[in-house]
Amino acid sequence: MNFILFDDAIIRQDLLPLTFTRPVAEVRVGILTIAEKWARHLGGTGAYLTQPYLQPKYTAGAGQSLYINGAVVPDAELAAAVRGLKPGEALRHNGLLIALHSDNLMFETPEELANYTSANAKAYDNCTVIRDVWDIFLQNGNQIRSDYTLVTAGRQSQPINDRYTMVYNEENIFVEEGVKIRAAILNAENGPIYLGKNSQVHEGAVIKGPFALGEESNVNVGGKMRGDVSIGPFCKVGGEVAASVIFGYTNKGHEGYLGNSVLGEWINIGADTNTSNLKNNYAEVKVWNYAKGSFKSSGQQFCGLIMGDHSKCGINTMFNTGTVVGVSANIYGPGFPRQFIPSFSWGGAAGFVTFQLPKAMELAEKVMSRRNLHFGETEQNIFQYIFEQGEQYRIWDKKV
Repeated sequence: MNFILFDDAIIRQDLLPLTFTRPVAEVRVGILTIAEKWARHLGGTGAYLTQPYLQPKYTAGAGQSLYINGAVVPDAELAAAVRGLKPGEALRHNGLLIALHSDNLMFETPEELANYTSANAKAYDNCTVIRDVWDIFLQNGNQIRSDYTLVTAGRQSQPINDRYTMVYNEENIFVEEGVKIRAAILNAENGPIYLGKNSQVHEGAVIKGPFALGEESNVNVGGKMRGDVSIGPFCKVGGEVAASVIFGYTNKGHEGYLGNSVLGEWINIGADTNTSNLKNNYAEVKVWNYAKGSFKSSGQQFCGLIMGDHSKCGINTMFNTGTVVGVSANIYGPGFPRQFIPSFSWGGAAGFVTFQLPKAMELAEKVMSRRNLHFGETEQNIFQYIFEQGEQYRIWDKKV
């Protein structure tokens, strides 16, 4: 069954800066992205209906009439309900469009789809929706559990043969081909542990489930993974990490604490960087919201760092509770920087200047080329759009 994953306009705004560079369905929560979950449940190929500036990078649907909200996380029951939709029928959850069988009626933009009203809408309860950035780490533990069942069903794990590795509840650990583990502690008593293809767990690492490690990723020497943690493909992670999601191609290789946080792709976290995830007065954390243009109450007591793609921070950086960093920012220096750092910002607590677009593109090309990937014209156009959209937030005059 082929389908189109569409961006809900309101939810997409609430998931910025993570959705500056990807459709909503490309958000990772659990072992898989939302798009990958739908593909496994429906057994087909997904296309995307996203923002015009992103559409050239992501396959558009051609001749497909099943539209699915990219913020909705599937399970077997929901997938069956979607599969059973007849032409002209839709599913809604508390007014939110989950899925629509449009009977060959095609839509050019998410906004056009949002304005379409199906005469045959069915109500659907018990639906998981990723509406805000903090939902990603809040739902991550449960999603690792459900993805683990989905990914490992009917398959046999590779054995853990290292005699210096201690294992608890081994039946709840799945090891893919090519995994290397040395003198580590794996504790799956509180949730499953999934180790992706050709990943590595180095000496002295301690991992508590639920935990997911993506393909070709590494937990570095002495790393402490405290549970509800997902690390995407091609990452290097060390230090202490709790209740956090790292999308992919991102390095947090050294000591330092990351908690209740979400990091996008192509990020580098400097050594001994720490994120605060709890205010000293235990108050509810407020997080920058692009749709409001101001800070929004999260309803959470714990919330750390939300960082967009291609951003970097220097050694010993300190992030305050609920900090949001946009795309291609560079943060360094002593003290706590501001809690909202716009895209293409360069600086720290002492102040910021604008990271000029040509230099930002040059850096992105250098970083991606190390993985034998090219920062091409499509990516450059996406950067150009994000840079222009973010000018209203960069109120300083200096440039670098």
